[in-house]
Amino acid sequence: MPEPDDRSGDRSRDRGARPDRGARPDPGSSARGSRGAGGGTSGGRPRTGGTGNSSQSRGAQPRPARAGSTGVERRPSSPRRVEPALPDDVTGRELDRAVRAELTSLASQNAEAVSRHLVMAGRLLDDDPEAAYAHAVAARDRAGRVAAVREAAGLAAYLTGRYAEALAELRAARRMSGNHSALPVMADCERGLGRPEKALAMASSPEVATLDAAGRAEMLIVASGARRDMGQPDAAALLLQGPELRPGRRRAWSARLFYAYADALLAAGREDEAVVWFGHAAEADESGETDADERLDELAGVVVIDHDDESDGAAEVGDPDPGRDG
Repeated sequence: MPEPDDRSGDRSRDRGARPDRGARPDPGSSARGSRGAGGGTSGGRPRTGGTGNSSQSRGAQPRPARAGSTGVERRPSSPRRVEPALPDDVTGRELDRAVRAELTSLASQNAEAVSRHLVMAGRLLDDDPEAAYAHAVAARDRAGRVAAVREAAGLAAYLTGRYAEALAELRAARRMSGNHSALPVMADCERGLGRPEKALAMASSPEVATLDAAGRAEMLIVASGARRDMGQPDAAALLLQGPELRPGRRRAWSARLFYAYADALLAAGREDEAVVWFGHAAEADESGETDADERLDELAGVVVIDHDDESDGAAEVGDPDPGRDG
């Protein structure tokens, strides 16, 4: 998955609004989406409707009409993208009711196919994000004017590191639906594109006040990460200090918030404090959405042995030199 330059390590840890651990947005749940023009790290949204008349765009004379034609030259159509297969047990009725309601504008057969692709996108996010993205794009190609579908495609692009494409989709989704809930993800896309200043501008926009408590917490985490991207770890830590930064006050986002604060403290050279807050993050992380335990082990100098590698394990247990007789 493409990541921006030297920030890849930071972004995998402070998460920003990245919901790849626990708080992952489901493209098939309560997405509010829109149409958007792509252009991402993977090449962007495929164009539909052909490439136009290239000879005329270069200033050449138009071709004369063929005998028997109407005088109107047709543009060649682009071949339809090959869609990923849909398993028989997925009906589309598993989709969130609000999203299904948005699909009523489609022909019934098309609505069913779109629903099934969205269900598959949600199912595959954890195990195979690229496959999830393929299903979301298939839904978008079929229903590009449905808000929920466009946001689903944007979220799937985001989760696979296609930040420019995701930003374009989510930005358009916001224009179409008037819903600002994807603002933290959009700001994190700006970070992924190496534009932390734009992420901070988004984090200070008046629309942030319309987010729910979880959304505001995620935006704080993104803004803190942007400060770290700019080489301002002390400011990153300061941004996270507030009423939600209390170990005794647990919310769904507390583990990520504590973790981000610990990471900022560590970047600022405040290792002792960082250890304390990584500990708080580990205690609050009941679903394993962070690697706070591993970070604590790293800071304590504990070497973790990967027991999945049986051959290495055989060499580590018992005689330090298995080939020696005595």
